[in-house]
Amino acid sequence: SVLLAHNEDDYSDKLDIYFNVYQVPSQKIEKASATRGKKSARTLDEGNLAYLWIEMPGMEFSDSYMNEYGVVIVSNACPSREDKPQLSGGGISWELRNIMARKATSARNAVEIAQQLILERGYNSSGRTYSIADPNEAWMLSVVNGKHFVALRVPDNAVAVIPNYYTITTFDTSDHQNVICSPGLIEYAIQRGWYNPATDGPFSFRKAYGAEESLKHMVNIGRMWVAVNQLSHERYELNGEFPWALTPKEPLTLDLLMEVLKNHYEGTEFEAELNDKIRNPHDAEPGSVCAKYTRYGMVAHLQSGLPRELAQVLWLSPMHPCVHAFIPFMVGMKDMPAQIADRDYLHAMKNHMQPVENPKEKLSKLDYWKIEDDAFMLDKMYEKLGWEARKQSTEATRIHMQNFYNLQRNALENYKENPTASAELLHTYCMTAWQSLMEDIEKRKPLQDQPATKAPEVLAPTDPRQISLPLK
Repeated sequence: SVLLAHNEDDYSDKLDIYFNVYQVPSQKIEKASATRGKKSARTLDEGNLAYLWIEMPGMEFSDSYMNEYGVVIVSNACPSREDKPQLSGGGISWELRNIMARKATSARNAVEIAQQLILERGYNSSGRTYSIADPNEAWMLSVVNGKHFVALRVPDNAVAVIPNYYTITTFDTSDHQNVICSPGLIEYAIQRGWYNPATDGPFSFRKAYGAEESLKHMVNIGRMWVAVNQLSHERYELNGEFPWALTPKEPLTLDLLMEVLKNHYEGTEFEAELNDKIRNPHDAEPGSVCAKYTRYGMVAHLQSGLPRELAQVLWLSPMHPCVHAFIPFMVGMKDMPAQIADRDYLHAMKNHMQPVENPKEKLSKLDYWKIEDDAFMLDKMYEKLGWEARKQSTEATRIHMQNFYNLQRNALENYKENPTASAELLHTYCMTAWQSLMEDIEKRKPLQDQPATKAPEVLAPTDPRQISLPLK
């Protein structure tokens, strides 16, 4: 099995940022084939796969996906130093991840799809790393503006961490099982003067192609440092060299990765001391893993050896994962929460880059705005409410995981007899879990109009339908 954890951080001076979550159904394509002397035969071939789509309207590089094969795609902006990109027909940007999600049956297949598109059209953005996983393996695909890229397979039993700079260093271009890269990648770096084999030692993609400002940015260094030290059995210094991938100090679990996504440098020299100027850890410098502009956190649990309908689950924490529980979602859910998206997926596909103006006013019923208001309220009173909200959300997540995986065991026992009912059992719980999150936020709503004085008592939840912040 494979785990992929990601915080999606986004901000814009022009857009009110929010997300929708869509279920996109599969679309089969009918093909006709004929052999000499025989009538043509019509068969159904894979067209667009079914997938779960977390859409950020108007944002080119922020959407996340999980498709029916358990292929998950997220990304981190990684500015490059390329200033003379080769593009054909304007290059490719937002469509790259969407095409991978619609077509890829494995993580490697997604990289191969991206390889073809980038070589044909070129990548129309400074740089980015796509983290791509399936139930058997994970890859990191680092793309440069133009037609240069490298993708590495994450070693088995290892973990790779990435902030907003390239982390891939050295690799063996002849290792075709674990490395896929553009032709002439090293030669081009030499030509541009970014790499000198005589003085620089082994080729490092990170050093050759990464933008210097990004590589030296304290927010990137700090987040990399704290996450690596949270996972590694070795201790890394802030000004040291971090590994691209490492063997974790203990087997990775959902709980452990969720804690990484909640991190605000607790227990380190960068932990913020809250006061009148810094009311919450999201406003402190340097920016933390769970940050001011975090729109959601997610951990995909991709389980091998199980029926696809039951095996892949994406745990989603809206806005700040430090204070909001992780809720399970699966591909193929027949029903979705009524206010988790503004329209439908067909409208979103056609109008992704033409978002609604003033969405908080025109789409006021969306769950996202309620969650955002709750997060902002907790930020204003973090010292009084935030830490208790973190305990509460952690406990709620634990209960959801316990309930979900107990139901998954029951579903597996009945899968052969009734696969549809088995999947629907899990889908129903996903809906219940989201509803419990929104009910808890609604109960906390009266606090938004209260002055930041004495905090209410917080009771540990025992059931997902009873999680609340009761006022005494």
